[in-house]
Amino acid sequence: MRKLPNITIYDEKDKILHKKSSDVIFPLSKEDKQNIKDMLLYLEMSQIPEEQEYYNLRAGMGLAYVQIGILKRIFVIVEELEDHTFRNYVVINPKIISESEEMIYVGEGEGCLSVNREVEGIVPRHARITVKAFDENGEPYTIRVREDIAVAFQHEMDHLDGILFTDKIDPKNPYKDADKMREL
Repeated sequence: MRKLPNITIYDEKDKILHKKSSDVIFPLSKEDKQNIKDMLLYLEMSQIPEEQEYYNLRAGMGLAYVQIGILKRIFVIVEELEDHTFRNYVVINPKIISESEEMIYVGEGEGCLSVNREVEGIVPRHARITVKAFDENGEPYTIRVREDIAVAFQHEMDHLDGILFTDKIDPKNPYKDADKMREL
């Protein structure tokens, strides 16, 4: 069994999660590079049933820097592929440069490693987005993501602006406009 990285994920009650993160200056520090590695490993382990069970982890796909208590515009996403390998995304100082008109939502509801409770309702998201960002070496790139990865990108980008998915659910009508969007 691999050793679980030593990271603490902040809970939604912590005020830092509602603060806006600052742009990252390159080059990244050794500490930042280690944090990114640890976050990627944590997410991967949370998606592998044996490690998830052994460490009692909730499955997670994305993690923003603010969730480990650091207000820098960095997030990572770990996508499990059909062959049980993983694709990692390291996204620094992201900006959405285009988004589809088509809106989608996650049918069973979005989740978040900082929200340790069931949440009723849907979050409207763009079905496809194009993002400009930097990798951990400061190299710029542009990526077009769709469907569940587009949802994950938008969820994590909200974190960088101090927004939790729960803030986007209408408390009076949690399934508002579901008929105008496609369910994932």
